[in-house]
Amino acid sequence: MFRTALRNVLAHKARLLMTVLAVMLGVAFVSGTLVFTDTLGSALRNQSAKSYDEVAVSVQTYADQRDQEKTGVDAATLEKIRRIDGVAAAHGRVSGFAGVADPDGKLIGSGWSNTGANFAPGPDGKDPHYTFTDGTGPKAGQVALDRVTADKGEYRIGDKVRVATNGPVQELTLAGVFTTEDGTVNAGGSLVLFDQRTAQEQYLRPGYFQDVTVTAAAGASDAALLKKVQALLPENATAQTGQALAEEQAKEIESGLKNLNAMLLAFAGIALFVGVFLIANTFTMLIAQRTRELALMRAVGASRRQVKRSVLAEAALVGLVASVVGFGLGLGLAVGLRAAMDAFGARMPAGPLVVSPVAVGAAFGVGIVITVLAAWLPARRAAKIPPVAAMNSVHAVATVKSLVVRNTLGSIITAAGTVAIVAGASKGGGEGRYLIAGGAFFTLLGVMVLIPLLSRPVIAALRPLLTKVFGVSGKLAAQNAVRNPRRTGTTASALAIGLTLVTGLSVLGLTVGQAIDRTTTDHLKADYMVAMASGRPLDSSALKALQDADGVSAVSPRQVTGFQVDDEYVGASSVTPGAVEKVLRLDVVDGSLAALKDGAVAVDTETAEERGWKIGDTLPVTFDDEKKGKLTVGATFKANDFLDGVLIDRAVADPHDAAPMILEIWVNADGGASDSARQALVDALGNNPAIDVMTQQDVRNTVGGMINTMLYIMYGLLAMALVIAVLGVVNTLAMSVFERQQEIGMLRAIGLDRRRVKRMIRLEAVVISLFGAVLGTGLGVFLGWAIGETISGAVSGYELVLPWGRIALFLALAALVGVLAALWPARSAARLNMLTAIKTE
Repeated sequence: MFRTALRNVLAHKARLLMTVLAVMLGVAFVSGTLVFTDTLGSALRNQSAKSYDEVAVSVQTYADQRDQEKTGVDAATLEKIRRIDGVAAAHGRVSGFAGVADPDGKLIGSGWSNTGANFAPGPDGKDPHYTFTDGTGPKAGQVALDRVTADKGEYRIGDKVRVATNGPVQELTLAGVFTTEDGTVNAGGSLVLFDQRTAQEQYLRPGYFQDVTVTAAAGASDAALLKKVQALLPENATAQTGQALAEEQAKEIESGLKNLNAMLLAFAGIALFVGVFLIANTFTMLIAQRTRELALMRAVGASRRQVKRSVLAEAALVGLVASVVGFGLGLGLAVGLRAAMDAFGARMPAGPLVVSPVAVGAAFGVGIVITVLAAWLPARRAAKIPPVAAMNSVHAVATVKSLVVRNTLGSIITAAGTVAIVAGASKGGGEGRYLIAGGAFFTLLGVMVLIPLLSRPVIAALRPLLTKVFGVSGKLAAQNAVRNPRRTGTTASALAIGLTLVTGLSVLGLTVGQAIDRTTTDHLKADYMVAMASGRPLDSSALKALQDADGVSAVSPRQVTGFQVDDEYVGASSVTPGAVEKVLRLDVVDGSLAALKDGAVAVDTETAEERGWKIGDTLPVTFDDEKKGKLTVGATFKANDFLDGVLIDRAVADPHDAAPMILEIWVNADGGASDSARQALVDALGNNPAIDVMTQQDVRNTVGGMINTMLYIMYGLLAMALVIAVLGVVNTLAMSVFERQQEIGMLRAIGLDRRRVKRMIRLEAVVISLFGAVLGTGLGVFLGWAIGETISGAVSGYELVLPWGRIALFLALAALVGVLAALWPARSAARLNMLTAIKTE
């Protein structure tokens, strides 16, 4: 039977081609994901381990300029550490944000990953963390840049470099260029080295360090050094051996990659799930075409089990071949992803391609198991055909009982899934989304079972239009599409699954995007929002520069502050009275915002209701500096998404804040937003590349761009499933043409020319594709609505928006897919020799 299976595979290799392609693509996705994440994980772990190769003990304090309690490690303590017996060297480190301008004045890097740090030379004048390729380490008034940043900025030794930290831009001389394995640089950022005193002044305070790295002398024990170092550290400092820190980072890397792996494999699973329909359809059609052959095998003594095993053996051989080719493509995909990371600026650490036994086993296991499982039902059907009945009929007709059972089961599953989705939408939150996920699975499963039943009325409704527009070709195409409802349903199911997910994501993305857009329109009046590109707080010098700028009519910051009320911390926004209501829409419910100037606070209605506050209430407060005071509620207003629930005058809050934390500054310009007004603000800020000056539209685009980017990534990951669905349409049509050779020959003989034969096949493909697309978009809208309901409470102004434009585009693309998928089958059908075709059995 194995030899028979092998001969059948070889005999039908052309008809199995699409199945091989489907499995191959799924396996390539799985193996590529596993190899890529293994390679990335290995490279990152090696990079981390290399960074701590010579580190015996690492000290971390998480000290910050704004936190007076966490002072860091002072110079005297660092010197004591250096004098410990067994310590070869100890280097103090401070770091923070630093951005570098390119020749056009734009920020090099991605903002959040742009870092500045101190150059910490040892007695030999070298810092072991960095390898200089040009020049030397920086001194006062100088900087050193990593090689990639220097190349992007076209900087040479001795050039003036515009460097931005949280304060005003500085022009410093480039003293050296170095290479580094720093993770932020590999992630597409930049690294600027300052002399030690300059770095301490910018990021902490003179004479203090955030971190210390200790190198051991030959023969010294890391554990023994750790105990001695710990005895010298302040309370807020932690210390661990370099090996322990490397292991900890390795676990963090593994955890992060596990999430990436799970996401990519989930989309690979969707692609393989879609492939199951193609495989099942292929083997169902092959078995239908080989009914007499299988019956003859039964007649000469083959048992049902042998027939079933023969079909499954064919599937296993197909899966094996597809897995071999797919695994090779997966390796290429992993190499391509690595190159893509480098092309987009996220440089991957050097390292070999890692092909683990798990990746190999998973790839081949998935390819073979999925193919065999998909072929199991067709194999079971083949084994159950009685020899005599099979010899008398090429096509086994489904019994009324089997159709009733199938449709009843499909209706029950669909109803259960729909109820779960609606229940999840009503419940909301995380639990609701879990209910929706489960309901979506059962709804899709039920619809797939019901698709043969649904295909008849839907396609029948299209038949008059097809007949009227395309004549005989249209009428025949509609009839052919419903001739075998199960086949049509299975082919359409693959496309429906992909479009369900794509449409659901589109509905959700567009709805959230427009809700955020409305929030900007409803709550924001300012012409400009000024913020750091890194997302870090602005320096107070930026606020003063904007207040002093020409052509500015109103300026107010969003400054984070807070205080204790009845032993409970209350977050507040520190603003400028008289200006805040000009730059932000504040609908006063009671009282007056003018009370802010008199030292009162304004509270949004939600916060006031939650805490039981009302106009005139006096609040006993304790500020961050532990000083106590009393604040009066002077106004209540409707909540604004750009502000906290409590507003307080900067003049009241600033004396109690060690360092103002200004997240954004809102600005109105005389005459409104214009290119000249924006340039005036940029100039007032010293043309700082690290500060963004954004219009209202820029604010909308920032959020909308993030949503669109996420959607495009999801579309890209789902593309594999849609490609496999297209292959399913091609496969169904090609095998259908082979199966209907005699019929096509008869149509040719009675006058249907080649052009109309091609049109018939193309229209059949379009009908099947549109049927799947209509089901998919309908289910996608339903799921998008349900998931949206679970997050509506967290998104201000959430209202369901249907992306009619994208839905129309999806349907048009589905029709185009049908046309393209029919090119080869239609050409094959048109080129059939009518006399040969008529004689075909």
